[in-house]
Amino acid sequence: MPEEPIRRVQIDENSPEIITNDMYTPAFLREQIGKLIRVEFLIGTNNLTDRIGILEDVGVSYILLRAVESGNLLYCDIYAIKFVTIAENPYRRANFGYGF
Repeated sequence: MPEEPIRRVQIDENSPEIITNDMYTPAFLREQIGKLIRVEFLIGTNNLTDRIGILEDVGVSYILLRAVESGNLLYCDIYAIKFVTIAENPYRRANFGYGF
């Protein structure tokens, strides 16, 4: 049975719009918590790197991914994110070994 996602950011009526209105990236990503995702980051001016994991939490300026291989938490800068692939059916088809 999968673990419950870690919820560190508490949302209430006083929360900033950036994490409550899904027109903003953090709020949209919060709706994807618990899903397997592949995140591509731009490092510097022309270096892309990616990470794959379960989206555990989203703050205003970061996301937390649980690495598939190790189970470790990875803190990621939201401002370096360029692309996010969300696995809708990660176990139905195993492209690239992770369902993407």
